Amino acid sequence: MAHLGLVALLVREYDEAIDFYVGGLGFELVEDTPRPDGSRWVVVRPAGARETALLLARASTVEQQARVGDQTGGRVGLFLYTENFARDHARMVAAGVRFVEEPRHEAYGSVAVFIDLYGNRWDLLQPRSTE
Repeated sequence: MAHLGLVALLVREYDEAIDFYVGGLGFELVEDTPRPDGSRWVVVRPAGARETALLLARASTVEQQARVGDQTGGRVGLFLYTENFARDHARMVAAGVRFVEEPRHEAYGSVAVFIDLYGNRWDLLQPRSTE
C-alpha cells in the first residue's frame, strides 16, 4: 500500500467546515461534489500536501451527530505538521483558531494543541528533524 489517502471527519455542516479548514487552517479545497442523496463529497488538505486529505462528512444520523467534535474521546487525534511552527501558529491565531495551550518545545519538536470549530483536538507540530 502506497499511502493513507483520506481520513473522514464528521462535521455539522459542509460550508462552515470548509470555511474553518480553508480559511482558518489554510487548507485547500480539493473537491466539493454534490451526491444524489443530497450529501456532498468534500475533500480538503493542507496546502501543498499530495497524499493524505480530510473527507468532511456531514453527520447524518443521531449517533453520528453525537460524535461531532469528539471522535477521539477528547484526546488529540489529528496532527498537522509544519516546517515553520512560528509562522503557521501566528497565522492561525490571526485567523481565529483557538489554541488551548501555549506553544512548547519538546524533545520531538515544537507543538501546541488547538481545537477545530467542533472541539476536535489537533497538534500543530514541527518535528525536531525539520527545525
